[in-house]
Amino acid sequence: MPVRRSGTSAGALAHTDPAARRAAGRPVNADRCTLDVAVERWPIAGGFTIARGSKTEARVVVARVTGDGASGSGEGVPYARYGESVPGVVAALQAQREALAAGLDRQALQQALPAGAARNALDAALWSLAARRSGRPVWQLAGLPPPRPVVTAYTLSLAEPAAMAAAAARASGRPLLKVKLGGPAGGEGDDERIAAVRTAAPAATLIVDANEAWCEATLERRLQACADARVALVEQPLPAADDALLEGYASPVPLAADESFHGLPTLDAVARRYACVNLKLDKTGGLSAALALAAAVRTRGLDLMLGCMVGTSLGMAPAFLLAGLARWVDLDGPLLLARDRAGGFRYAGSVMQPLASDLWG
Repeated sequence: MPVRRSGTSAGALAHTDPAARRAAGRPVNADRCTLDVAVERWPIAGGFTIARGSKTEARVVVARVTGDGASGSGEGVPYARYGESVPGVVAALQAQREALAAGLDRQALQQALPAGAARNALDAALWSLAARRSGRPVWQLAGLPPPRPVVTAYTLSLAEPAAMAAAAARASGRPLLKVKLGGPAGGEGDDERIAAVRTAAPAATLIVDANEAWCEATLERRLQACADARVALVEQPLPAADDALLEGYASPVPLAADESFHGLPTLDAVARRYACVNLKLDKTGGLSAALALAAAVRTRGLDLMLGCMVGTSLGMAPAFLLAGLARWVDLDGPLLLARDRAGGFRYAGSVMQPLASDLWG
């Protein structure tokens, strides 16, 4: 629950309540704030492998904004695919200290930082701070419906077919599995991988993520193997630079854009090539931008997937508020960790429960 500050004086009310602040002529979120930035390492349970490589820990950057006796935090995960690094994200956040001290708010933040992990972390921190100052949860401040339990996908790392089948068998009670493919040479072995997973988890709905690893020469065969395995959706089969090949392509399985999708400037092209987009707050630069973007995606008749990087519940919390707008939810980051933060999301199998703590929002 958001923290309510004590005190009932008119001055205190004008300082904490958004309506009173406007009435007093003070813009919401305009108080001077301080910023702390921290880098954290969270071990991954058993490792995580996709077509671009493997890792054994999640390195996240946490922004904590404090002002007027309250504070809010947000988490971002730098992603090398988009030219990000942990030191770069830290530096980008630290560069906003003076602006925050001068009254930087969420609206101004959209121009102060480009879309990416740094803006996501700071945007989330400012949303959380606003919730604590106002005594209202973020979903109310954002005009969203109350959060409800939702089924999230559970990711199977890329491995040899037998190992992926074993992982699928262990996860066979989960209704929605996201299968990482992308073997070498245009997906070598991927046909066998998806067939093995389907055999081991006959009742699960399967989503495949190729992470740009397939090519024009292998595309039709890979997609047919997915169709034969009753795959419901294939994410990013080709490198983003080769997207034009999908114009007018009649895929036997619906396709979702991930690496090809970077906000409104790319949406029209994506809509001509894909049936779905994967919206990740670390790409869009936070909940503030994602609110408008989710609406734009739906007006174009595209399905929406909520995706994530591997991170803690602090990183999942803003995206979770958008789950009611999505066809597919893939917010299993905390499930892939050896441990999550205290007060994180509870998962009943693959059913993700709304946050029951004051971790965020």
